[in-house]
Amino acid sequence: MIYALLLSCLVTATSCNRDSYTPSSTNSTKDKGDVTIYTTTNNRSQDFSKGFVDFSTKFNMSPNTITLDPTQKFQTMDGFGAAITGSTCYNLMKMSQEDRTKFLTETFSDQNGMGMSYIRIAIGCSDFSLSEYTCWDKEGKENFGLQSEEKQYILPVLKEILAINPSIKILGSPWTAPKWMKVNNLTDLKPFDSWTSGQLNPKYYQEYGWYFVQWLQAMKKEGINVSAITIQNEPLNRGNSASMYMTWQEQQAFIKQALGPQLRSASLETKIYAFDHNYNYDDVADQNDYPVKIYNDAGAASFITGAAFHNYGGNRSELLDIHNQRPDKDLVFTETSIGEWNDGRNLETRLMEDMREVALGTVNNWSKAVIVWNLMLDTDKGPNREGGCQTCYGAVDINKANFKSITRNSHYYIIGHLSSVVKPGALRIGASGYTAEGLVYTAFQNTDGSYAVVLLNDANENRKITLSDKKNHFSYEVPAKSVVSYRWTN
Repeated sequence: MIYALLLSCLVTATSCNRDSYTPSSTNSTKDKGDVTIYTTTNNRSQDFSKGFVDFSTKFNMSPNTITLDPTQKFQTMDGFGAAITGSTCYNLMKMSQEDRTKFLTETFSDQNGMGMSYIRIAIGCSDFSLSEYTCWDKEGKENFGLQSEEKQYILPVLKEILAINPSIKILGSPWTAPKWMKVNNLTDLKPFDSWTSGQLNPKYYQEYGWYFVQWLQAMKKEGINVSAITIQNEPLNRGNSASMYMTWQEQQAFIKQALGPQLRSASLETKIYAFDHNYNYDDVADQNDYPVKIYNDAGAASFITGAAFHNYGGNRSELLDIHNQRPDKDLVFTETSIGEWNDGRNLETRLMEDMREVALGTVNNWSKAVIVWNLMLDTDKGPNREGGCQTCYGAVDINKANFKSITRNSHYYIIGHLSSVVKPGALRIGASGYTAEGLVYTAFQNTDGSYAVVLLNDANENRKITLSDKKNHFSYEVPAKSVVSYRWTN
């Protein structure tokens, strides 16, 4: 009798002890369903493939269930994207209008693409510019102005992106102040006529604050609303193609004395993020906890929204440490690179690591945004500047021979898997239950009430996983070595 009952269970597709599911191999044949799913495998057998499954009507008894908990609330998400550098814009403008529109639509459209929602641009040049410049290279306020690289390449691309996604957020970061404002150090205060290194002369704090205000207003006149800025890209890095050293003490003084009051006086609501550098503070001992030390001055802190981080040194656990010290201040992740040093074009290794360490790793440690470095470089890793990165790849690389063929790298996928289902304003919520080696996930509730889950399966075998919001549930066979994004309305 017992044997007969067990056999009956097996004949009915194990519904006695496991939830039913639609195998992933058949998902692509459905053109609609309760749940929208995007899947990328590290061997590209599924390449951001879109599929659908329906909610299950069966009672859920699956031991592999992840349950969402919207009552457990974390940070509100600002967005996900990439840097639109001068090099990126140069490459984009070398494409045909048709190809460029197609790529930008696939990348930024919320309806017809990945819906990337946050981009970073340089204030002046970066190490991925066509030349070295600021917008005020000659003393005298009459000499301020947007430069040829911005007018010819950056502004046209930004306007095309905004036409596709008008709500996209933009963050601006300077690589250096104008050279005439720089000194060799804060003791000698000797003029420092170099794009690389040097420090901001304190006597020019007000002029440099004016520079930020003028740049923001100049961009606004072009129809470009910059929602946030950092004070200095990599302030502890003296060696970049364009760079300027700036301690927390300097940044605190500049924000408090000049930048903050001038932004407020100009009625600019632009957010200010401090730091914008590595988790390990480049091992400069007295610069540890750089943003927290700035916050300790209430006057400076009153102007600052939070802090920005890169991952070229240290561990993402630093985000959690800073959050725990100052939970009232936001965190954003603003730069990471792939290149020759980390086998950057090998999706088999990079997709897993970048999803774990950058995308989910930062979000699960309170970051409200994730922005990777160059959106597009050419197949010669350029254009780039001498003294800057000569071995970097883009989130995508375009064939320099025809400016048409595009290779999508890990950074494109990890951002796309977040931005496609997690929209600006989404709240990160609790998710618990099934755990396994190599399984990482996080859950969100969007402003329209829909749920989103982004999940990494870094195992060598498929995993049948059930997701439940306590009202509805569904199952999906997650492929080995894959990233999967889900979105559904309760």
